[in-house]
Amino acid sequence: MRFNRTSNPVMTESIFSRAVTTSGSGAMTINGTINKIGILMLLLLASASFTWSKVTGMDPAGAQTYVIIGAIGGLIMALITVFRPKSAGVTAPIYAILEGLFLGGISAVMNQQYSGIVFQAVLLTIGVLFTMLFLYRSGRIRATPRLRRGVIMATGAVFFSYLISWILSMFGMGIGFMHSSGTLGIVINLVIIGVAAFNLILDFDFIEKGAQASAPKYFEWYGAFGLLVTLIWLYIEILRLLSRFAGRD
Repeated sequence: MRFNRTSNPVMTESIFSRAVTTSGSGAMTINGTINKIGILMLLLLASASFTWSKVTGMDPAGAQTYVIIGAIGGLIMALITVFRPKSAGVTAPIYAILEGLFLGGISAVMNQQYSGIVFQAVLLTIGVLFTMLFLYRSGRIRATPRLRRGVIMATGAVFFSYLISWILSMFGMGIGFMHSSGTLGIVINLVIIGVAAFNLILDFDFIEKGAQASAPKYFEWYGAFGLLVTLIWLYIEILRLLSRFAGRD
C-alpha cells in the first residue's frame, strides 16, 4: 500500500515505506498507537505539572531554565526520533517529558499574566482534537489529495514565516503584525490554528494507513510522537491567541 504524504514533518511517506519493507517483529495497530499516545500525554502532563509547581508564585524569570532545557532537549529528541524511528520507544517518551518542561514553564508564566488562560487553552485544544477526530471518523472530512496539498503548502508557509521572524529577531528586527494583538495578528493566529487543526486530519489518516499496511510495531510510538508534535503546536497557538485577546482588555 502506498502511503499518502502528510504535512507533519515527522510523518513522511519515505519513513513509513522503508519501515513496511523491513517489518518483521509485530505490526502497528490503531489501538496500540492510541495507548502510546495516552502514555506520552501522561508523561507530558506530569512533567508540565512539575515545572508549573516550581514556577508558580516565583518571578517569571524562574521559568527560563526549564523552558530552555525543555525546548533544546525536546528539539534534539525530536530530530533523533525523525532520523531514527526505531528509537521512538525511548526517544518519544523523553521528548514528551522535555516538552512538558517547556510547556509547563511558558504556561505558568502566561497564567501569571492572564489568570485562567492555560485552562482555557487546554480545553480548546482538547475540543479541537476531538472535533477533528469526529469529523475524520465520520467521513465529513477526508484526507483527499487536494486537501493534503493545501495543508502541506499552508504548513510550509507558516514555518517559513516562523523562520524568517526568528532570523529577523536575531538582528533586532521582527514581523510586527505577526506578534501584535491587533486584528491582523489575531486573524493570522486563527489561520495558523486552522492549519494545525487540519494537520490532525492528515495525522489521523497517516496512522490509519500505517496500521492497514502493517508497519512495524515500533511505529506505534512513532505515530504517537507525530501526533503529539501537532498537538503541542496547536496548544501553543491557541495559548498565543488567548493571550492576544486578554492583552486587548
